[in-house]
Amino acid sequence: MSRIGNVYCQGGLAGRIEERPDGYRFIYDTAYLALKDAAPVSLTLPLQSEPYDSTVLFPFFYGLLAEGILKDTQCRILKLDEDDHFGRLLKTAGSDTIGDVTVVEETEGADV
Repeated sequence: MSRIGNVYCQGGLAGRIEERPDGYRFIYDTAYLALKDAAPVSLTLPLQSEPYDSTVLFPFFYGLLAEGILKDTQCRILKLDEDDHFGRLLKTAGSDTIGDVTVVEETEGADV
């Protein structure tokens, strides 16, 4: 079973990121792509309807993760494996991120 995060840009649903057995996939939401003022979540992930696939967590999303003492504190409090970058993304990037992109864990049975 894969883990999924809904990706929001300026508070609106922009897409979803998924951890898969072979890596990661990010895809923009079709309604978001239809907006006349839609902006890419990152310059490295330009707007397109086709999914982006990677064997490693996309550098843009990895950049949303805390480092140093804050990382240590988050992992200790939330009981997260320091090497589980995707798990850390889902548990910590839902608010107070640098920039206007947040990632909220999609819970089982939720509609996107």
